[in-house]
Amino acid sequence: METLAWIGLTQSLFGAVLVGTKSGASLPDRILTIWLLIMAVVFLSLGLDLRNNSFTILTSSFLIFNPLLYLYASGSTLTNFRLKWRHSLHLIPFLFFEIYSHITQTEFLPGSFFEQDSAFATRMAFAVINLISWFVYTSVALMLVHRHRINLKNELSSIDSSDKLNWLLFISIFYTIYWIILLIASLSIVTIKSTSYFPMAYSYTVMLAMSFIITYYGVRQGDIHKFFWRSNKSYSDADSYNRESVNRYDSAESAIRKFLIEEKGFRDPDLSLQILSEKTGYPRYLVTEVLNKVMKTNFFTYVNGLRTQEAKRLLSSPGNIYSIEAIGNECGFKSRSSFYTFFKKDAGMTPNEFKQSQTKRKDV
Repeated sequence: METLAWIGLTQSLFGAVLVGTKSGASLPDRILTIWLLIMAVVFLSLGLDLRNNSFTILTSSFLIFNPLLYLYASGSTLTNFRLKWRHSLHLIPFLFFEIYSHITQTEFLPGSFFEQDSAFATRMAFAVINLISWFVYTSVALMLVHRHRINLKNELSSIDSSDKLNWLLFISIFYTIYWIILLIASLSIVTIKSTSYFPMAYSYTVMLAMSFIITYYGVRQGDIHKFFWRSNKSYSDADSYNRESVNRYDSAESAIRKFLIEEKGFRDPDLSLQILSEKTGYPRYLVTEVLNKVMKTNFFTYVNGLRTQEAKRLLSSPGNIYSIEAIGNECGFKSRSSFYTFFKKDAGMTPNEFKQSQTKRKDV
C-alpha cells in the first residue's frame, strides 16, 4: 500500500504539471490540474498515514472529487461557463466533514461504521451525503456530456473524436461502476464487521488508474469551445419558435437549400451552423428549428448526406479522374474515416465497392 501511495503521489504531481503547463491551457485544464493536485495530496496523506497512524491530511476526498467532475464537464460543454464564488458552495460538505474529522479525530472506516458511539450519527450523515453527492454530480456530468454530443450535430458538419468527449463519458461511467463496487464491498465488510483493507486498497488503486486516465486525456483534449459561437438565443426558446410565421420557415428553408445545394456550400469542410446562419441571413436558432422541425433532420446529418450524394455523383461520372480520397476531400469530408463511415451508412457499401459496381454496370 505504501508503494501505491508514493506512485500515486508522483503520477498525480507529474500529471498536474503536464496538464497545467500545456500550450493554450483552458479553464477545464485548470480544473483537471486542481483535481490532480488534490489526488496528490490524498496519496501523500495515505503514505504519511501508513507511517504514522495519527497523521491524516484528507479523509473525505470524494466529496471534492464529485464536484470537480461536474465542474470539468460544465467547463468543457458550456460555452459561457466561468468559475464564480458561488461555485465554492460545492465545497461545504467536504469542508464540514474534513474539519469535523480533524477536530474529533474521527475516521470513517467501514469496519467501525456502525459502532454505537458519539460519532455514529455523523458517520451515517457522511455515508448518505457521499452517496447523494456521487449520484447527483455524476448524473449531471453525464447529462451535460450527452447534451453536448447531441448539440454537436446541430452545430458542426465535421466532428472530431475529441469533440465528442468520449473519454469524459467513459470516466463518468468508470467512476459510477467504481462507486457501486466500493459500496457493495463496504456494505459487506460492515455487515460481517471485518477489518479487511480491501475497500481502501481498491479505492486507491482505482484512484491511481484515474490519475493516469485524467493525465493522458487531459493533455490530449483540446479546447472545444473554439467550435462554438456565443449566442443569446437558445435552441429551447419555444416561444420564439412559435412566433415564427409559416412564410418565414419556408423562406429560411429555401435559403438553406439554395446555399447548401445550389451553391454547394456543403463542400466547405469547416462548415458550421454559424457559417450557414451568416450565409442565409437567418439567426442560428431559426436555422436549427427549420432543420429539426421542418426538414426532420439535423445540421450534421443533412450536410454529410449532401456530401455523400455528391461523392456518388462524382464516383459514377464517366470523366472522373480523381482518387476516392480526393473525391472525399472535394465533397467536404475532413477525413477518410468520416467519408467511408457516412458513405457506407447511406449506400450500404464502401466508396470502393460503389465505384466498382458503377464500372460493372457501364460494362454491361
